[in-house]
Amino acid sequence: MSLKADVETLWERSDDLTPADLTENQQATLDQFLEALEAGEVRAAEKQDGTWEANEWVKQGILLNFTLRETQAREYGDVTYHDVLPLRDTADLGDRGTRNTPDGTVLRRGAYVGSDAIMMSPSFVNVGAHVGDGTLVDSNDVVGSCAQIGDDVKLGANTVIGGVLEPVEDAPVIVEDGVALGAGSRVTSGFVVGEGSIVGENTLLSPRIPVYDLVDEEIVYGHLPPERRAFQRFVESSVGEHDLFEGGAYKPAVVATHVEEETLDGAEREDALRE
Repeated sequence: MSLKADVETLWERSDDLTPADLTENQQATLDQFLEALEAGEVRAAEKQDGTWEANEWVKQGILLNFTLRETQAREYGDVTYHDVLPLRDTADLGDRGTRNTPDGTVLRRGAYVGSDAIMMSPSFVNVGAHVGDGTLVDSNDVVGSCAQIGDDVKLGANTVIGGVLEPVEDAPVIVEDGVALGAGSRVTSGFVVGEGSIVGENTLLSPRIPVYDLVDEEIVYGHLPPERRAFQRFVESSVGEHDLFEGGAYKPAVVATHVEEETLDGAEREDALRE
């Protein structure tokens, strides 16, 4: 049977199983699944006909690795911690030109990190996340469960990429190739950041926040089109004249324009610093 079929079969039986009930073959399925995630052989979401779609069986496999494993005491340096999953073995990273700095670069089992990537400390990449080739994960960054980060992406310091594990049919956060997210940015709830976009610092991208796309002159939700320069703005709220308080009330919005030449030049200068 294929790994996909093995995971789906185990998922169907999981309501009646506890970690103590697992056979050797079922335990091997859980381990092989994590290895496949770490090798980039399976992904929590993939682009199909131009649209990102969740691979439900992959998200099922991640959930099984939580529900069918016991919490154990584990060692990391001089610290004992307790979790159902150990940290990921990082011995393969150096052979592929990827750097991870000490004292706080944490990769959980089931996380994929590509070649020639940079992981600065402290940073955290959760199970099921996919970080592409040449991507920078800067200090204090969090890449949540199942998030899909493309090649040559720059995650500025203090960036949070939200995780979307449940429900299994929902696509996770997607950051496509060549995106640069400014320091303090947050991307949540399955939002898709289009290829080649540059996002200003402290910008919140969420499906609940409108994106005023000045290029195509439309308001969109849940995605930032490719090749945009985006930044946070605040627009008047419907409760702006409420009797309970004085002054205006505002809600967040995102404004998207053409990627400007000087913005691209600045990104290229950053690239030069990394070479």
